[in-house]
Amino acid sequence: MLQELKILFPTKQKSISFLGCAVEVLHNKRLKNSYIQVTNPTTIMVKTPYKSHRFILDMLTRREQWIQKEIQNRKENPIYKIKLEDEVLLFGEIISIDHPDAMILRKKLQKIPNANKEKVQKSYDAFYKEIAKNYLTQRAEFFAQKMRLSYSELRFRKMKSRWGSCSSQKKITLNTALMKVNKELIDYVVVHELAHLVHMNHSKAFHALVEEYLPNSKAKRTALKSISLQE
Repeated sequence: MLQELKILFPTKQKSISFLGCAVEVLHNKRLKNSYIQVTNPTTIMVKTPYKSHRFILDMLTRREQWIQKEIQNRKENPIYKIKLEDEVLLFGEIISIDHPDAMILRKKLQKIPNANKEKVQKSYDAFYKEIAKNYLTQRAEFFAQKMRLSYSELRFRKMKSRWGSCSSQKKITLNTALMKVNKELIDYVVVHELAHLVHMNHSKAFHALVEEYLPNSKAKRTALKSISLQE
């Protein structure tokens, strides 16, 4: 019975290399397709149902140009790691918990009698949401007035897969994790969601509208997609 259960879980194969990066292969027979992820500038993760190294190398070769771009993105936008209770990531910079801008968070952490990771993380989440309500509201109102647009509601919440969204009811939701990235990228997300009030798609007209109010928007979009943030 134990032997039968083993095939349900992915197993790692011996590492190979590609473009100077270590390639970690995660083999899982249950996968229907193969996937490539550049986890950092020196490591490529491949998830596949196939064990053949030739197949893997052929797949990497076909995606070489894309992989090179992803490696460069990881170099320019590294994964941020902070020391919980000592540091905080704010507007793209890691600052000390003793910094004046982190005063709200510091006070929240001081209220935790016996700090544990879950409570500490909730304090960080509450901190980001609190400052997001103030900062993101200002930026949304600024660009809405500039673009001569209006939304019915502005909401803030922590999201895992999207920086923001806009519903057909003109309700805009912004990810509180935006407080972790630099202000130029925050503005891009705000303008992006406001543009959806006019175009509920990603057509040429949509991107042209974003570009009109935020020049070099394509580069900002690319930079935002390449950012990896850890708790």
